[in-house]
Amino acid sequence: MRLDNKTAIVTGGASGFGEGITRKFVAEGARVIIADINIKAAEALADEIGHGAMARKVDVADGDSVQALAEAANRAFGDVDILVNNAGITHLPQALEDVSEADFDRVFAVNCKSVYLMARAFLPGMKARGSGVILNMASTAGVSPRPRLNWYNASKGWMITATRTMAVELAGAGIRVNALNPVAGETPLLASFMGEDSPEMRAKFLSTIPLGRFSTPQDMGNAAAFLCSDEASMITGVCLEVDGGRCI
Repeated sequence: MRLDNKTAIVTGGASGFGEGITRKFVAEGARVIIADINIKAAEALADEIGHGAMARKVDVADGDSVQALAEAANRAFGDVDILVNNAGITHLPQALEDVSEADFDRVFAVNCKSVYLMARAFLPGMKARGSGVILNMASTAGVSPRPRLNWYNASKGWMITATRTMAVELAGAGIRVNALNPVAGETPLLASFMGEDSPEMRAKFLSTIPLGRFSTPQDMGNAAAFLCSDEASMITGVCLEVDGGRCI
């Protein structure tokens, strides 16, 4: 019960890594708002988990939607202790100059602008209390980029730098900010990263991971629970690689 009596918001919390984090947080005693653009999936997960989870539709790239989320969270649970910026998308693998402007804008709106919008909505409350934890979902793609995922890689590099600069600025306010750098995992985005989900493409990706498997939602949930708990009270500005050794 490392997160007992804590309130958390997990964006993109209805599937993939977000679902793993949601399930782990509730198991550790937290109340979790599953904030997802796919409200049906969020509601299904909240119904399955039962007490301790509620669903809320949000478009993390839209300021009004994020502000509505903040107001709903305050009404439902009061103060938000933990904010997990997990929602993210990618473009399909292709030459960097061939990525459409619309795809580029969407990647940076969802992967980067959303962090600003969530901070704008939730930091005033955390600062007023003098406590809070923010966890960003970055990626090994921001550390060791793969070819043909250029602008996705760049967005995750942005996330790593954002995490560190947020940590430095917010430390004096009692707010910790960390990130996770997962390797490709068993999530709905896996096929998009690979371009095609075939045994050959999976083998190619797995050959770059020394431990020989993809990351799982459970892996992310375990790492997130630690970084967001009081056990990690001296840890801020860290971008933890949960990657099976890929970045070695």
